[in-house]
Amino acid sequence: MNIAFSSRQNLFFSVQRRRNRGLNGLYIVVGLFLLAYAMLFPGLLGISGFSKFTQNWFPLALVTMAQVLLLLNGGISLAIGPLVSLGAVIAATTMGGPLGTIGGLLAVAASGLLSGALIGVIVTRLRLPAIIVTLAGSFIIAGVALIILPRPGGFIPDWLSNLLAGNVPVAFGLLVLLLVCWKLFLATPLGLGIYAVGDNPVGAFRSGVPVDRVKITAFALSGLLTALAGLFVAAQTGSGDPVIGTPFTLNSIAGAVLGGVGFLGGKGTMRGAICGSLLLSVMINVMFFLGFSPVTQYVAQGLIILAAVAIPELTSQWSRKP
Repeated sequence: MNIAFSSRQNLFFSVQRRRNRGLNGLYIVVGLFLLAYAMLFPGLLGISGFSKFTQNWFPLALVTMAQVLLLLNGGISLAIGPLVSLGAVIAATTMGGPLGTIGGLLAVAASGLLSGALIGVIVTRLRLPAIIVTLAGSFIIAGVALIILPRPGGFIPDWLSNLLAGNVPVAFGLLVLLLVCWKLFLATPLGLGIYAVGDNPVGAFRSGVPVDRVKITAFALSGLLTALAGLFVAAQTGSGDPVIGTPFTLNSIAGAVLGGVGFLGGKGTMRGAICGSLLLSVMINVMFFLGFSPVTQYVAQGLIILAAVAIPELTSQWSRKP
């Protein structure tokens, strides 16, 4: 029994080492950026400063997790931004009405789940490329958000805004809770299936993995996380905005790519993607405090993302040369 346990333990650590390969450099870079940010803004080390920083990072972390769920099983979503906007406007238009705060929260969650599941059904049943379906879906969802709330407004309860966007690091606690839930989800057949389907869908199907169900579940959970990111953004601003989610689509992809998640499925980790989103968030703050102009910030972000993708690939190619 001890031999069997030792064998399983060695296999576990072997898998973890393989998944962490290439992430050590990312952790070092993030650490350096955090150190630079703490030197430029000493208030980061206080509870209030840490709370504000994590609140600004949290929506990006959520949408990055949502994107990773799809990338790991070979998909992608271009509807992330509109879904953030949809979650924000639904929260702002329902919480001040008869549904109340709890009803509004449930409405936001249901909109994300149903939107994601519907896209997943179309992708799996009609065998259409996810990038095309989500691109079409992004226009539809953006239109629905504008119909619900044509201009910024609505109502978010003060107590909810103070809870989520106050001086207590609630956002960081929620992120830790989500990562724990992700670990538990990976222990389920559907969770394991996400990696299996992304790595080898044919082999996964022959092994009894419900490929279509795994993909639909991934799309549904992705939609849920994205809509909840919209709720959080609405709580930050105190109102809803039908176009506030626009930047999140590309930023979710950038965060995942920075974290080492591949586009072909089955490659990458959620912790790497979260770290990638953290790098994207903190480097924007560092460049702001250094006085970079908005144009220079965009150029620098692009160069950093390009380097983050190119360097590991070049290193891998060089290591394979005789």
